[in-house]
Amino acid sequence: MRQRLKARNALLTAPTLLTLFFIFSLLAPQSASALHRINHPRRHRILQAFRFRGLRGMLWNPLFRPSHDSLVRQNEEIDRLDLPRIQDDDELEALKASGELVPLTASESLKIERSLDPSRRYCRPWTRDFVQDLAETYYREFHAQIQVNSAVRTVKVQKKLRRHNRNAAPVDGDTASSHLAGITVDLQRRGMTKEQMRFVEHYLFYLNALGLVEPEEERRHWCFHIMVSDRYDEWRQTQTIFPVAPVERPVAAPATAIAATDGASTAVAVPASN
Repeated sequence: MRQRLKARNALLTAPTLLTLFFIFSLLAPQSASALHRINHPRRHRILQAFRFRGLRGMLWNPLFRPSHDSLVRQNEEIDRLDLPRIQDDDELEALKASGELVPLTASESLKIERSLDPSRRYCRPWTRDFVQDLAETYYREFHAQIQVNSAVRTVKVQKKLRRHNRNAAPVDGDTASSHLAGITVDLQRRGMTKEQMRFVEHYLFYLNALGLVEPEEERRHWCFHIMVSDRYDEWRQTQTIFPVAPVERPVAAPATAIAATDGASTAVAVPASN
């Protein structure tokens, strides 16, 4: 009996539900469009911003994430080298004249950002050597150029930058910008493929493990921020192929030794780091 009543109620309510659904379908477009006009734009922007930031956060997972500790290490290196934080253009020009700062020059493998002031396309000699080595290695791998976006800066320039970029490093303290000492460059990441970015990351990972560079992957400007230690040049020499003077053959040398020493010269090579 109870089952029959349930079935009867279901049959009685079905037409009512269909009628209500029909009425709602007629009224819904108008009311929905009204709601859309009133509430949708702001709500849509908020939801889109939330989704974009969440997605961007998921996609942005760098090997060298910027951190307070990294900035401290960069400044510790500057202090170890007893380098000045360059205050103004007069001090900058004096360092250029003395050869303590050297120019970064465009080449087949290296590109300089057009908007970078020519007076600031300078860095320390070991930083320049690092940039040239990386650019040549990258070019051999991909037949593409590495681009320098920024190099040395003065305190005056950094203060101006901070007025427009709240993420820019300060001009003093233990987290000051290492660009002020001329040992740092920013290399563009934008436009690189995933394979190219991973290649540069692996290249930097090895040098970072040796304490030769302190890299960060900046999110806002999409670049590799790389501080280079002066120890890089010393390490660089160990990666060079050095010619070895030929050795005279002993008069009664075994045949195997003669074969091994035959020729005008030999060379000793250290395996490439990358």
